[in-house]
Amino acid sequence: MEIAEHIGALDSAGRLLAERAAGAGPDAEVPTCPGWQVRDLLRHTTMVHRWATRFVADAHTSPLPAEEPPPHVDGDELLDWFTEGHGGLVRALREASPDVECWTFMAAPSPLAFWARRQAHETTVHRLDADSPLPGAAAVPVDSRLAADGIDELLTCFHSRSKSRVRTERPRILRVRTTDTGDVWTVRLGTEPPATTRGPDESAVDCELSGSASELYAAMWNRRSVPEISGDASLARLWRENSAVSWR
Repeated sequence: MEIAEHIGALDSAGRLLAERAAGAGPDAEVPTCPGWQVRDLLRHTTMVHRWATRFVADAHTSPLPAEEPPPHVDGDELLDWFTEGHGGLVRALREASPDVECWTFMAAPSPLAFWARRQAHETTVHRLDADSPLPGAAAVPVDSRLAADGIDELLTCFHSRSKSRVRTERPRILRVRTTDTGDVWTVRLGTEPPATTRGPDESAVDCELSGSASELYAAMWNRRSVPEISGDASLARLWRENSAVSWR
């Protein structure tokens, strides 16, 4: 996906997140994030948005601490705080020079490409969280191209890092396959961080996770169950129990 597409996805996801949060109310529990209420979801996401904005807008080349909204900000004021922070991030990304130099924490073609992609998925995943307190609301599926891109980011970027806790005592192979976009990832597990390759691979696998890109996106980010599991289901459990990642 192109930078402009990621920024567009970020824009749309943030607007829908705000709409869902307003509909649920700040006290509503967020089933996909046990222990969180909608206010926690808004506070976290606007914190990340404002933190990311500082790197892009001010071209910071070293890490910065994140700052949460003041404790007294709640209700409609918190929703406004979120909307302002989200809009500021979208503007910063759209107005940034393509060759802006700033700090990032994973490999990408450029810092701008990194932040546009990372924040598109940060916000889309939390938009799914904002859907969960509204059981009667019509679910909005994640665009299939965006969903496949988010699975790719998770497998090839987040879980290539030493922080990944998805490990096995002996070598195992997990395959992830989208049934609508035709994307395939082969994930080799062992005592080191997972090693993922894209595209067809004739290796015999121990387990395959499959489903539409939108379904698998939510499942790989632990927002729903995996649509279809074939082979050793213990690897699906291993993923569910150990794949949570930090926002930075």
